[in-house]
Amino acid sequence: MDTLPGKTVERLSQYRRRLLNLVEENVEYIFSHELAAILHITAVQVRRDLMLLGFSSVYRKGYPVKKLIEVIGQRLDSESGQNVAIIGMGNLGTALASYLTGLRPKLRIVALFDIDENKKGLKIGGVKCYHVSEMGKVIKSKKISIGVVTVPQTSAKKVASQLIKSGIKGILNFTHIPLEVPSDVYLEEYDMITSLEKVAYFVKKKKK
Repeated sequence: MDTLPGKTVERLSQYRRRLLNLVEENVEYIFSHELAAILHITAVQVRRDLMLLGFSSVYRKGYPVKKLIEVIGQRLDSESGQNVAIIGMGNLGTALASYLTGLRPKLRIVALFDIDENKKGLKIGGVKCYHVSEMGKVIKSKKISIGVVTVPQTSAKKVASQLIKSGIKGILNFTHIPLEVPSDVYLEEYDMITSLEKVAYFVKKKKK
C-alpha cells in the first residue's frame, strides 16, 4: 500500500475527528461539500483524499459517516495499535497526558517520564510516571514506538537521543529546538509559538 502524503494524513485525521462528532449528533450521511465546509477546504480536495482510500462518491445520500470513519481508521491506524510515551511532566506534558489518554484506542499512552524524583510513581490519566533513567527499560518492556517530547529546551536533544537509542520510531517534538533523527525515525515538530504568531498576524491584518 502506497504511503500517503503527510498533508493528506493530517486531513484524514481531521475528517475522522469531525465525523466522530457527527456520530454523536446522530448524523448518518454527509456530502463532500458539507465535510469541506466544516474544515474550510474545497469539496474537490475532500473527494481526492477519499479516493486515495478507495472511497468514491457514488452515494446519493452522501458518504455513510460510520463507514467512512472505519475506512479512515483502516488506513491510518496500526492494526494492533501503537504505544506512546510522553517525556516531560511539566504543565504541557501533564495536560497532554490527561487529554490524549483514551482519546484514540489505537494510540495508547502507556508511560510517562520525568526527571523529578518526586513525580516517580504518580499517575496522570491512569498512566504511571517513571524516572527518565528507566526510559530504555520501560520503552522496551512496553513496546513503545512513539515518544512525545515536552521537556525544557535544554534537554530536548538529549531526550531525543535517548528515545532513539531505546528503539523509538516516531517523535512528536513540542519544544522549540529542532531535532535531528536518523532516516528510520519519523519526526514531527510542532511549534506553538509559530502557530500563535500566525494567528496574531492575520488578526492584525483583519483589524486594518
